[in-house]
Amino acid sequence: MNEPLGPEAFWRAALAEGRFLIQKCASDGRYVFPPQTSASGTDDLKWVNAKGTGSVYSVTLILPKPPAEAYNVVLVALDEGPRLMSRVEGVPPSDVKIGMRVKARIHDDNGVPILLFDPT
Repeated sequence: MNEPLGPEAFWRAALAEGRFLIQKCASDGRYVFPPQTSASGTDDLKWVNAKGTGSVYSVTLILPKPPAEAYNVVLVALDEGPRLMSRVEGVPPSDVKIGMRVKARIHDDNGVPILLFDPT
């Protein structure tokens, strides 16, 4: 897959193919998320496969008006370093705790691929 798209569109296209990618800066080795066109003013970012593992850095429990069900919004610290927002599924929303180890999976949400996490 070439990168004629902008960084976020390229990332979403990779998700649609079943791949979770992040960027890595060639000059200093750090990982970057969200997708960017450059790091530190240089054009040295390369796409790499993410490990897909990390820890819950923060969590918010959302309690909508019934009959809608509760859900969580989490900030996950990927093992590579960057943090991203998502949800943890596979356990009751109130059981998600800071420090919980999680693993990414790509979910089809009505034709739109989204990144979710499950406890490990």
